[in-house]
Amino acid sequence: MAVPVAESPVTIKVAAICGSLRKASYNRGLIRAAIEISKEEIDGMEVEYIEISSLPMINPDLEVDGTYPPEVEDFRRKILRADSCIFASPDYNYSITPPLKNALDWGSRPPNVWSGKTAAALSAVGGGRRAQYHLRQIGVFLDLHFINKPEFYLNAHHPPGKFNDDGDLVDSETRDKLKEVLVSLHTFTLRLHGSC
Repeated sequence: MAVPVAESPVTIKVAAICGSLRKASYNRGLIRAAIEISKEEIDGMEVEYIEISSLPMINPDLEVDGTYPPEVEDFRRKILRADSCIFASPDYNYSITPPLKNALDWGSRPPNVWSGKTAAALSAVGGGRRAQYHLRQIGVFLDLHFINKPEFYLNAHHPPGKFNDDGDLVDSETRDKLKEVLVSLHTFTLRLHGSC
């Protein structure tokens, strides 16, 4: 049953980005679950997965006459159309992953497509806390506005199993916590944009 999170007819468009390129990534599984939850249980929220694996490594030499490579232009258009973002990423060496940093950097090139958007951070592994802290620091410069609560850190490697072999979320308690994040992001987005 869908939960009405606001009386506004506004639909929040959410760009969901996974910092892991692994096929059966648990973080990608969280995004798939967020898409399902938004369709089935939250009125007024549309989550779209945005692929970042095809983005070239950031290089100003690829910028020609104020334009970017086609895959970068496509990525930037998708982020620009979104009202908010979800970042699901593991921790790499106490920071965010290189693919996620690359995507953030391409989006920050003039004009900054992240500016003024709300955001939420998810992590499927315990070390993701450190990545989220660093992501929030980067978000300050990019003018991203992260929800503070609830925080979402998961230790997917501890029993009981939370994901199947394909990386799909199967744990109902984790799904409920993820839904709380989505509802909070929806409410914060409406409030920030004056629609609530």
